[in-house]
Amino acid sequence: MTDNEDRANDEAADPVVGLLLAAGGGRRLGGRPKALLEHRGQPLVEHAVAALRAAGCARVHVVLGARADDVRARAALDGCVLVDNPEWEQGMGSSLRAGLASLAGTGPGTRAGTGVGAALVSLVDQPGIGAPAMARVRSGYRDERSLVSAAYAGVRGHPVLLGAAHWAGVAATATGDRGARAYLREHEAEIALVECGDVARPYDIDTEADLAHLEP
Repeated sequence: MTDNEDRANDEAADPVVGLLLAAGGGRRLGGRPKALLEHRGQPLVEHAVAALRAAGCARVHVVLGARADDVRARAALDGCVLVDNPEWEQGMGSSLRAGLASLAGTGPGTRAGTGVGAALVSLVDQPGIGAPAMARVRSGYRDERSLVSAAYAGVRGHPVLLGAAHWAGVAATATGDRGARAYLREHEAEIALVECGDVARPYDIDTEADLAHLEP
């Protein structure tokens, strides 16, 4: 069996791909890229990739931006598809668009030749959201029309599963730091909420004070 055949089989068996947004420059953290902040002895980007894989995503695409060359050199991201976002300073929306575009070219498979039925979108600066929450959201996948979101005390948060049928709409509305927020608001009735407050803490690492959440 060829490598291409192996890959096609993997895609057919695993239609949900992890999409990690890790391009942020840490403006309020003195310009330290969030992907390289240390947590439990490894860069946040490694921690997040490991969580997505433990949640069942055999394939992970990672969107890089700030100091992308340093992230490549310092983080162990073997087996990931690394996506450069030269427009990362425009905000998370640009990274989401870049990531979805990379997934749309994965290869033959379940949807319009892409091999991907959905993207499980996670943020690198939320280390309190680990594999248990990601796995719960991932388990809500049914087909390319699926929209699934983690909830915390009933309030929608991350991670979010975006079925491939929604990617064009998400990309069209993803601007600034809103990400998929506008699209999800318009399609709220279609979203399956999965409560994750018992297994995850949805804090962000945005400011110097937030660094207290990181563990040695």
